[in-house]
Amino acid sequence: MPQATGYLAYLPAPLPPEPPVELSPETIGLLSRADQALGKLDGIAALLPNPNLFVGMYVRKEALLSSQIEGIDSTLDEVIRFEEGQDAPEGKRLRDTEEVVNYVRALNYGIRRLAELPLCLRLIREIHAELMRGVRGEGKAPGEFRVTQNWIGPQGASLANATFVPPPVPEMTTALNNVETFLHERNEHPARAHYPVIIECALIHAQFETIHPFLDGNGRLGRLLIALLLHERRVLSQPLLYLSLYLKGNRLEYYDRLTAVRKNGDWEGWTQFFLKGIEQTAQEALETAKKIISFREQAIRTASSLGSTEAKLLEFLFGHPLTDIQTAQKHLEVSYNTSAGAIAKLANANLVREITGKQRNRIFRFTAYLELFEESA
Repeated sequence: MPQATGYLAYLPAPLPPEPPVELSPETIGLLSRADQALGKLDGIAALLPNPNLFVGMYVRKEALLSSQIEGIDSTLDEVIRFEEGQDAPEGKRLRDTEEVVNYVRALNYGIRRLAELPLCLRLIREIHAELMRGVRGEGKAPGEFRVTQNWIGPQGASLANATFVPPPVPEMTTALNNVETFLHERNEHPARAHYPVIIECALIHAQFETIHPFLDGNGRLGRLLIALLLHERRVLSQPLLYLSLYLKGNRLEYYDRLTAVRKNGDWEGWTQFFLKGIEQTAQEALETAKKIISFREQAIRTASSLGSTEAKLLEFLFGHPLTDIQTAQKHLEVSYNTSAGAIAKLANANLVREITGKQRNRIFRFTAYLELFEESA
């Protein structure tokens, strides 16, 4: 749609799409496989001895991947060290790590608030405020929908030559209200026919990215909404499914599919791409969970054979996979030498590794555990 100042802005059609998304045999087959993969993932989550610890590490991995798509560079170790209050590696700037930690905080905040509030525009604003607090973009109205025009394009692009211009503010507001109505439709009219939840996720994610309602953080928040919606609709009892790795690995097709929706109304092509991502990502998460369960059983046997102090230290490491002798000493309530000896035994068993190379202020990494998450990334 041409604007008064001469640029072209996109005005999205409301949800649900009209005509409806065609559920062809291929789409139905993809939906069935995605449902099965999610069901298996939800089933194995119930077998995890401490699902919160596993989910916490998985969320950190997702935060890294989602942030990398936006050019934010950090590592799993740096995020854990930041959260534990440990010093950053020498010469490492904290800004990127803070942004990743904010992603973790924003998702956890959203999960907690879902117990009190349905997924709605208010909650989306609250999550955005958590995402942008104290980092780059904090000057771009965190927690508030934009009141000016934004655009997407390469560095230095303007409205005149932008790759994509989202709807102007009045039309943006109308589109956001429509998204909220679509979110609540299932609860308000349960007897009415609705799209399967996974397809609703596909529609909402694409529409949110098209509306682009914030001045910054739209990509990360749009990816968060997928996990939150699956959790709210009880498709997954634990927030264990994140598409960032799939979207990062298929970035060109991701953008092409969104563009095809905007230009040609190709919701079916987008939906099929999304369903493939759900199935692939759920299968990868399932395999990681299986490896975690197997590793935990083996590690507990190994640590128990070394002694009760080592077994207690191992349990501590699942929640604090980067630690030092003094921190372990406080948790174990033992002497410094006993703590150092327990860590040394776990190191000899190839469960932990010293990562600083120093004689003082040494940090020990639960490498055998963390590698399972890094491998899946």
